[in-house]
Amino acid sequence: MNKTEFISAVSEKSGLSKVDAKKAVEAFVETVSSELKEGGKVALLGFGSFSVAEKSARKGVNPKTKQPIEIPARKSVKFKAGAELADLIK
Repeated sequence: MNKTEFISAVSEKSGLSKVDAKKAVEAFVETVSSELKEGGKVALLGFGSFSVAEKSARKGVNPKTKQPIEIPARKSVKFKAGAELADLIK
């Protein structure tokens, strides 16, 4: 499901127009993104939680040249499914 299909599904299930559903989805994405950018965490009870994970610098190997390389430290987004979502998937 891509973003357009997701907006259509939200529109159908909520009874909102597609324009309003698009605004709601974009507001959700913007809110979660800004909170994670500030280093915060977003927890949605029954669905899951979004957080930022720190990845430390490490050594790797370039698969093409087999030369060792240094992979810099970075931050990544982590999602952990909530219990209700995990049970639904089983």
